Amino acid sequence: MIKLIASDLDGTLLKNGSQELTPRALDLIRRLTDKGIRFVAASGRQYANERQVFHPIRDRISYIAENGSLCVHQGKVISRGILPDDLARRIILEIKKEPGFEVVVSREDACFMENNNSLLVDHIVNVMKNSTVIIDDITKVPFPVIKISVANMTTNDLNGYLRHLQEMFSSEINVVTSGNVWIDFIVPGYNKGTALKRFMDLFGVSPKECMAFGDQYNDVEMLQLAGESYAMSDAAPGIAGYAAHVTDSVEDVLEELLRSLP
Repeated sequence: MIKLIASDLDGTLLKNGSQELTPRALDLIRRLTDKGIRFVAASGRQYANERQVFHPIRDRISYIAENGSLCVHQGKVISRGILPDDLARRIILEIKKEPGFEVVVSREDACFMENNNSLLVDHIVNVMKNSTVIIDDITKVPFPVIKISVANMTTNDLNGYLRHLQEMFSSEINVVTSGNVWIDFIVPGYNKGTALKRFMDLFGVSPKECMAFGDQYNDVEMLQLAGESYAMSDAAPGIAGYAAHVTDSVEDVLEELLRSLP
């Protein structure tokens, strides 16, 4: 029996760029938690942003934020990953060399970015509604940080630059796509899979009692861990190979699960 569900947000539970859960999704999650099934939001988003997305049911669920660097249950941090300061500086300086690519640096309390690209700033501040600090020089961001992201709002093909960054840093840190325009650097030893394992241990849940959904390479470890894993049908190329199932809709799977429960 499924006792724990973890779902990615953007491209998975939130489709087509939506910033709001559908009434159906909120109702399904509410009904599942009423049945005693734990639900964990698992995203590259910041914790405060995730709470905002799930606002009507925000206290019913738990959170994996910043791609696993921060795990929160009932308002308490149960794990926190910090990027080594020297590694963070080297990554930021390398990205600053490449025109068209912008850096978003996440601390636990806010994300920091320069005001170079009005489209990106508007998306982060006004669309996603992140807690955001605009800084003149991103290399001066106050440490410690828990995640670094790279965005290019003018291309959907990050593969060339992704390979470059992986060649430079993959021996020290996991570098993965986190959406069509995003590349994320994830704290060594932390990812959505290690975060999900912490919640499994906390709740006394085995992999076969866990269901997970994802669509990008920052979801791979989570999909591999869960016994019932679902890749989205429009996921990044290759993601389906890490999941037990493929689906068009998280909501449809959750509805089917509810119907199977006593």
